[in-house]
Amino acid sequence: MKHIYLIRHGQTDYNKRGIVQGSSVDTSLNETGKQQADLFYEAYKDIPFDKIYTSKLQRTHQSVQKFIDKNIPWEQHVGLNEISWGEFDGKLSSKEDKEHYLSIMQRWTNGETHLAIGGGESPEIVRLRQIPVWDLILSREDEKNVLVCIHGRALRILMCHIKSLPLTEMDSFDHDNLCLYLLEYDGNRLEVKKPIVCFI
Repeated sequence: MKHIYLIRHGQTDYNKRGIVQGSSVDTSLNETGKQQADLFYEAYKDIPFDKIYTSKLQRTHQSVQKFIDKNIPWEQHVGLNEISWGEFDGKLSSKEDKEHYLSIMQRWTNGETHLAIGGGESPEIVRLRQIPVWDLILSREDEKNVLVCIHGRALRILMCHIKSLPLTEMDSFDHDNLCLYLLEYDGNRLEVKKPIVCFI
């Protein structure tokens, strides 16, 4: 049985200020985010993790740094990066920007998940780059306890894949910074084992 501890990174100042934070924005954790990472570490430091997987962005690295410092094998994958929000990345959106942003997200809910925001990525593109990494993680039978740290929208997209849901259901996954999904994989079936846990 493989246990996968799937988390979203801790808080950054961009999260706090409502600035759009996609794959081209490599922000650091703020003090709250560091405290969340510490709380998560204290809760799970005794789990004998065989491998850590993160995106290429430092906010995921920093969220699991204390585990990395224990010399647990660690891999970074671009496929786990956050969605690109294109021209909105790194911007504190105007009222007009927000209206456009929300209109595209509503169109996603309505089934148009091929659409990208601001010249960035669509949810379908993100899913396509996630799947090979996720399949790799599941295929490694010797890794029994795995820690995976990714991003908010990327996590919603991945959870749809995990639960065999259409991408129109992305926003049914309402998680905050440094929240955990605990998954079990028996080589055939993948299950979410308990309600989401948040470290705040």
